Amino acid sequence: MAGKGQRSSSPPRPPPGFGEGVPPDNALHALGFEFTRITGDEVLGRLSVTEICCQPFKMLNGGVSALIAESAASIGGFMASGYKRVAGVQLSINHLKPARLGDRIEARANPIQVGRNIQVWEVQIWLMDPSTSERKDLASSARVTILTNMSTPERVKNYEEGIKKYSKL
Repeated sequence: MAGKGQRSSSPPRPPPGFGEGVPPDNALHALGFEFTRITGDEVLGRLSVTEICCQPFKMLNGGVSALIAESAASIGGFMASGYKRVAGVQLSINHLKPARLGDRIEARANPIQVGRNIQVWEVQIWLMDPSTSERKDLASSARVTILTNMSTPERVKNYEEGIKKYSKL
């Protein structure tokens, strides 16, 4: 066990049922992001804004919002492309309202265009109403362009299987 101020050497555990010990996105998983829906038409997930994902002013770091946007769009693009490898080639994000320490946010990614080689996704990050758990205010809006239809190396085939299992939860 790590002492005070030290980090544990063991990584966070993957979501239950994902399989093969591979979370949908390692970086988001480390921040506590929870995927609630993964399909080729929609990716949803939530995050509690903690100190680890805040800038010094106790607001969600814009880089975390960008990470959420690109990761959610890429996972959805992976599903929509028939489990072919994808790569983000452009990200544009607007931060509209701050998410503060203690807030809970929800990300929703939907495809705008799903082509054979290029996909464009819209990702919205919403502040959640703490009393109702409903979306309240739009915090960030992003557009992500993804290169698709790339071959998936054999060494990451377990990721494909994990995503298939996770998307059925």
